[in-house]
Amino acid sequence: MKNIISIKNLSKTYASGHQALKSVNLEIREGEILALLGPNGAGKTTLISIICGLVSPSVGTVTVDGFDIIKDYRKTRQLIGLVPQELTLPAFEKVQNTLSFSRGLFGKKANDAFIQQTLIDLTLIDKKDTEIRMLSGGMKRRVLIAKALIHEPRILFLDEPTAGVDVELRKDMWNIVRRLRESGVTIILTTHYIEEAEEIADRVGVISDGKLLLIDEKQALLKKLGKKQLILELRKTLSAIPSGLAAYDLELEEGGNKLIYSYDTQGDYTGIPQLMRDIHQTGLELKDLQTAQSSLEDIFVDLVSKK
Repeated sequence: MKNIISIKNLSKTYASGHQALKSVNLEIREGEILALLGPNGAGKTTLISIICGLVSPSVGTVTVDGFDIIKDYRKTRQLIGLVPQELTLPAFEKVQNTLSFSRGLFGKKANDAFIQQTLIDLTLIDKKDTEIRMLSGGMKRRVLIAKALIHEPRILFLDEPTAGVDVELRKDMWNIVRRLRESGVTIILTTHYIEEAEEIADRVGVISDGKLLLIDEKQALLKKLGKKQLILELRKTLSAIPSGLAAYDLELEEGGNKLIYSYDTQGDYTGIPQLMRDIHQTGLELKDLQTAQSSLEDIFVDLVSKK
């Protein structure tokens, strides 16, 4: 799989002196879904804005399909569709007319059949002659996606695409993103909803304080940085962990009826067999046991807090 976007040593310092990005290096593969996670002010929107040509970089280079975003601005911009956070749409314009106008702005020939199909794909066909001011927030979000796709880009940026929409619509939009990826579109999304990244992303990047802390395959990330826990439910409550189990760094849950043992999923030796033998030696009786795997949210919170 070839790289469609290449970012090298990218930094951005605004006139106020705020450094929004610090030496970011990133290769984005053609046809993948990449989720960028980070707290507010981490630099996610600045990164997207630079790639899309809306903000000038201070240092570094960005190429899109081999074209430089500054020298070859028109070529790179035609390859990109952008769905911004803000609902920036002409209030009194009709949905279909808005899409026709956007297509023309990119120099694309009129194509009513493509516009109609886009409206169908995004469940907007019944709203095609409706003024945008009459639409719900969720429908306006769909129009933004339609606008971003109407010039047939190969790359789609979604900046907090489901912010403020309900859970049902969010899941509908995940399905839209999957269909776009199947058609060959490369998708980069920023999100506060970590379950979004867990649900649809191929790779996940974490940005904090202008730095790209890591980027990896989603499953590899969960495997490498994830922790597993063995949760031991006791028949009798404890007030303290027995001295015979001190070597295991166990956690006694509030209430005293559960012991929690964390272990490395990558380690050759979990220590569980010896732990079970030592529990038996102490005379503790188990009522039940289960395992739990850390989520992408656990990993994200841990990374950002350490940063």
